[in-house]
Amino acid sequence: MATGTASIQPRVRWKLLAAVALAALGVLGAWFAATWAMHRGRTPANAILVIAPYWYHGTWVFDDESAGLKREPFVAGVPEMIDVLVKDIPNARDGFRLLVSGRPFPGYQKKLDWLRGDQGGNFYRLEDPRMEGWICPAMFRYYDKAPPNLYVKAEAIKKDARHDGSPAH
Repeated sequence: MATGTASIQPRVRWKLLAAVALAALGVLGAWFAATWAMHRGRTPANAILVIAPYWYHGTWVFDDESAGLKREPFVAGVPEMIDVLVKDIPNARDGFRLLVSGRPFPGYQKKLDWLRGDQGGNFYRLEDPRMEGWICPAMFRYYDKAPPNLYVKAEAIKKDARHDGSPAH
């Protein structure tokens, strides 16, 4: 009788161990799927990002509280690209709306082509007029990897269109 009891216990232990292992794998799988979906889905490739750049201390900057950015500057050629985009927007330095997407959208104004990565950021080229600019690593708060193209459009912001009626900065 002792032999029968001893032989059942290891079988029960293996079944229990197998059940625990399957449960752990299920939890791990669910966590991985949720994390991957959140990470992958933070900005779908066809989403249009909307920011409101404004002029601050001699360059264009923008705020995005949800991404932890305050007065994030555009540098290395991008301010000049923005100047081209806003040339017909009165008082653009007080703030304007910039739409950005990794895919074309109706009415986009300019297309930027990826050239190369450099120092954690990426260089993009504007064809007309021919210009290059470096987009800093803050781009990765919105994209998992640098899109091969960025499509952009600058629009005026009407004072009453601001979410709280205050100036952009």
